[in-house]
Amino acid sequence: MALAGVLAAGAAGLAAWYWLARPEPQTPARAVPQAQPASAPAPAVAAPSPPAIRHPIEAVAPSAAPEEPVTPENALTRLFGRKTVIAMFQLDDFPRRFVATVDNLARTHAPARAWPVNPAEGRFTVQQADGAEVISPDNGLRYTPYVLLLETVDLRQAADAYRALYPLLQQAYEELGYPNAYFNDRLVDVIDHLLATPEPSGPIAVQMTEIKGPVRPERPWVLYQFSDPWLESLSSGQKMLLRMGPVNERRVKSKLAQLRRLVAADPAPR
Repeated sequence: MALAGVLAAGAAGLAAWYWLARPEPQTPARAVPQAQPASAPAPAVAAPSPPAIRHPIEAVAPSAAPEEPVTPENALTRLFGRKTVIAMFQLDDFPRRFVATVDNLARTHAPARAWPVNPAEGRFTVQQADGAEVISPDNGLRYTPYVLLLETVDLRQAADAYRALYPLLQQAYEELGYPNAYFNDRLVDVIDHLLATPEPSGPIAVQMTEIKGPVRPERPWVLYQFSDPWLESLSSGQKMLLRMGPVNERRVKSKLAQLRRLVAADPAPR
């Protein structure tokens, strides 16, 4: 119905424009007609140019005789080892998963079904403190394997793998709905966004979202939200960092800052 209303309004507007702008009816000509000056052709309207690339990525020159094709699985295996890749990564449609998750980290929601890695095992844990529920310090242990993985990888080799896979990532980003955007620009912006995540000085209070109706979720702990409205208004990526705990947050930020220096064309904002 809404679409029909829009089309109807558009048709009505077009009809009104035609009625007001139509030429006056001509009376039969009795005088000698005068030659009308030739009208100049309308200037061509240039198509909008795509925005300038702010953080260009240098293409990796292919070797003369590559041992194996560059694929996400091969690149990840070189970085982390096959066992880790099988245990922790989602390899099906990896480029789409990667670019979609990066894009979503600065937005309200980052659906786990689209992640390029498997979600952390265990459940979100809380404890009582001063009459309120707060995130348990032990909750950060769930993320330790991922933080260790990030800290042990050679980020220069990771940046090289990223450059090698970049054509696949850029294609996936365009197919995601950004045909005139450059994915590495988005990656750098998201890194800057995550680096700006606040670092609370004390335990973070949380509360369970009210469940209305008789149906209870199988995983109720996923319904916890931050009690502070400002923290709850943060992006999905920033809230992930907060849930990791302050120690893990600082460790991840340190590696993100290093990665930014390898893929960005300018220094990180202060």
